[in-house]
Amino acid sequence: MIQRNSEQKKSVVVIGNGMVGLRFCEQLIEKDQSQEYKIVTFCEEPRAAYDRVGLTQFFAHNDAEKLMLARKEWYAENNIDLHLADRAVSIDRENKKIRSQKGVEIPYDKVVIATGSYPFVPTVPGIKNRGVFVYRTINDLELIIDYASHSKKAAVIGGGLLGLEAAKAALDLGLETHVLEFAPRLMPRQIDDAGSKILVQKIEELGVQVHLNKATDEVLGENKVTGIRFQDGEELDLDMIIVSAGIRPRDELARECDLEVGERGGILVNDYLQTSDPDIYAVGEVALHSGMVYGLVAPGYQMAEVAATHLCQSGEANFTGSDLSTKLKLMGVDVASFGDYEADPASTKCLTFEDPFKGVYKKLVFNTEGTKLLGGILIGDASDYGSLSMLAKSEDLLPCSPHELVVGAGGGIPGGSAADMPDEAQICSCNNVTKGQICTAIQDESLTSVDQVKACTKAGAGCGGCLPLVTDVFKAEMAASGIVVNNHLCEHFEYSRTELFDIIKIKKLQTFAAVIAECGSGSGCEVCKPTVASILASLWNDHIVEHANLQDTNDRFLANVQRGGLYSIVPRVPGGEITPEKLIVLGEVAKEYGLYTKITGGQRVDLFGAEVHDLPVIWEKLINAGFESGHAYGKALRTVKSCVGTTWCRYGVGDSVGFAIRLEERYRGIRAPHKIKGGVSGCVRECAEAQSKDFGLIATENGYNLYICGNGGSKPRHADLFASDLDEETCIKYLDRFLMYYIQTADKLTRTATWLDKLEGGIEYLREVVIEDKLGICDELESMMQSLVDTYHCEWKEVVDNPEKRRLFEQFVNTDAHQPSIELIPQRGQQRPVDWEPDFIPIDNLKPPKTTHQDDNEELNSEPREWIRVGTVSDFPADSGSTIKYGNSQIAVFNFTSRGEWYACQQMCPHKKAMVLSRGIIGDQQGIPKVACPLHKKTFSLENGACLGGEEQYSVNVFQVKIDEQENVYLELPEEKVLDELLSQVECAGAH
Repeated sequence: MIQRNSEQKKSVVVIGNGMVGLRFCEQLIEKDQSQEYKIVTFCEEPRAAYDRVGLTQFFAHNDAEKLMLARKEWYAENNIDLHLADRAVSIDRENKKIRSQKGVEIPYDKVVIATGSYPFVPTVPGIKNRGVFVYRTINDLELIIDYASHSKKAAVIGGGLLGLEAAKAALDLGLETHVLEFAPRLMPRQIDDAGSKILVQKIEELGVQVHLNKATDEVLGENKVTGIRFQDGEELDLDMIIVSAGIRPRDELARECDLEVGERGGILVNDYLQTSDPDIYAVGEVALHSGMVYGLVAPGYQMAEVAATHLCQSGEANFTGSDLSTKLKLMGVDVASFGDYEADPASTKCLTFEDPFKGVYKKLVFNTEGTKLLGGILIGDASDYGSLSMLAKSEDLLPCSPHELVVGAGGGIPGGSAADMPDEAQICSCNNVTKGQICTAIQDESLTSVDQVKACTKAGAGCGGCLPLVTDVFKAEMAASGIVVNNHLCEHFEYSRTELFDIIKIKKLQTFAAVIAECGSGSGCEVCKPTVASILASLWNDHIVEHANLQDTNDRFLANVQRGGLYSIVPRVPGGEITPEKLIVLGEVAKEYGLYTKITGGQRVDLFGAEVHDLPVIWEKLINAGFESGHAYGKALRTVKSCVGTTWCRYGVGDSVGFAIRLEERYRGIRAPHKIKGGVSGCVRECAEAQSKDFGLIATENGYNLYICGNGGSKPRHADLFASDLDEETCIKYLDRFLMYYIQTADKLTRTATWLDKLEGGIEYLREVVIEDKLGICDELESMMQSLVDTYHCEWKEVVDNPEKRRLFEQFVNTDAHQPSIELIPQRGQQRPVDWEPDFIPIDNLKPPKTTHQDDNEELNSEPREWIRVGTVSDFPADSGSTIKYGNSQIAVFNFTSRGEWYACQQMCPHKKAMVLSRGIIGDQQGIPKVACPLHKKTFSLENGACLGGEEQYSVNVFQVKIDEQENVYLELPEEKVLDELLSQVECAGAH
């Protein structure tokens, strides 16, 4: 079948939809202002262009969508015909047609070949055995992951860039990993012998075995891989092999249609990227320019831009070669090279620095006069890469002595700050983005974050090596514009959570009042109060109810609030192991109190639907049966999930249940910036899903592999392998340090996964802190954790055994009577809350609108009132709310001790009509006293009832409070029947 363009446009067929093919499409769309061209592109893979540079990230999340560089909708929006899973098989130059494997024929005016390269696989016996893979596409990675699940030892043939990436992938899959390199050094095209020596040292410290000067003679095994034999006769037992021994240009289309190709492959192109046929261009790894095939993405992007510019005649552009400078992080090790680092020794001089203790190597190449930096190699520490590469590109003489670039002069590298760089300095080599372009984008587009800069300019969107420099430029531009990017906790504290943690720790502050007096202002709010409460708990481990007035409703009442204001109860079941006797008790309690029961995703039983006043009674029954609080309500450890491991499983190699119980009982109750979940799997089959947890352990024949900073939830993230083959004691030591460092440094409500993504230096820096004790704080971290472990107490039992604390759970201050707070309906043999009404209310159902939120109070004020005694001051907790019953109405009363004031309002939140406002956190907003609804955090003024979030359709009725000389508390209220009628109308109407 032949497809023709419906519009009268010139047809450009792009063969290959990889990173460079997509970049050409983007550049042509941008430069084709007259919309002269129609683009058609063929993609051999079943998915469109994705990030091959970041291919190893696939092992972290197993989600191909996260690597995609453009949505399918983008192609449609730009009128690009995308042919997926269909390879172009021939170019008919005479009739100017492209034919595909599926029989599609496309007439063309111009062709751009962007077919890239294929992996070179040595032709040795056994290389086609099952268990031999290449490392090139997402499909390759999916096959590797599947095969690795029943393998133990893997070798990577090739010690270049991709080979080391493949080795990291094998290591992260829990395999014993070997790297085999034919040359006498790793990365032979990028670094020298001395640099390779340091790189080998760093990689072997991670547990990877490196074999240099090794040529493969044969892959052993009948049908599947059992080992490998080298040409020197040595053999190595293996289960799988990943080949990454170099690339070859995919130039077969060019050969078949008689385009000129190089002797060793590659399509010959001129400075405009035209082939021997001027209507056919070649870009990327398939192109041979001046005898050079470029295997990096940055030159490919430059080629794409030049070809698009020439095609559109939109300016002068030619390709004269590309800078091969590169900065990478291979297996956690910084590796960078820039400029002419292999310059002729006869006409240059070198300075080298080597620190074998820290694994750092630097080599800088200068002209003989020492006035010009020509290039260099950095291993182990590439923090100066940006500044040094700029100096190497500059035509100016060095602003310092050569040795200062290696050992420094006390003030860093001259001209090294982002502010001092010229506008023409290239920041991102992958996408050819200069400092000036970034600064202009920040100003013109009002960009306020590095992520926005990345999306707008594409700086940092390639290999990612320039992101630290992009961040420096962003910060410098913000400072130059007088814009302060603050991380203040809220209006009451001009500090971040991390800074506040240090202040409270150093000054040994133990109450919110002391903290706000020391370094805050105002009365606090629903943001800072729980944050401070969490810090106090993490440092001093007081019973959480002693700070009840700071807590969200979950921590205040030690249970999870549910729809309508009822609570759920989750007792701890360490490791998911539970006796039949305990199961029976759970069933009896649920039946007695009419609770809805459900097995949670964390191997526990959840009991839903308890009233606040019933919580202590239920806990007492559970505690007597041997249960304790499961902390399902807190920003604390929730569960450590386990499979059955060696207890029952025929595949288990580790006692996952026993270790999970040990970990859960160690870290139970420890407060953190966010909830924490763990998992322990007894073998690589991973039935406990440990790699989706904040910390996870997978048993191996030699111990446990420790994974950290995974996350389920709305943004799933696979955990990173932190350390391998650890015994239990070492696992606990590393976990103690890791968790306490997270608790001390993470921002409020930040999961470990997000914290790690934002942590400068990432997983490698975290290893240096936790394993190598880079900051010298590991002893302190262990001591802090041990203190929390030693002072553990069951929070439920503290309430059950303390009459004063039990009083805080009574439904009403002024009566022992109880009142149902929610309507329940049957479902599948149990009770559940009625459905909430939608926020949208048809206009026909609304009452005639009132003019302001004060109209309810005006209606109440028009009724005769009297002062009703509702209790004494001692009945109402300080800086907190309580509920009183008046007729059939519920009223929330707030003892705002820190302000010396009292307030009262209706108990029902008008948003979802739940009787919960007395359980909300009180504070102030720009001086206005307020309460935050515990369900959805809508805030209401305690002075006039207005919704402070700007939602005028919601408001609450407020009442006057007075205290007499005998400390009796009075509310000014109309008759019971009048108030009941008026508030019931509000409940029925909901919003105004």
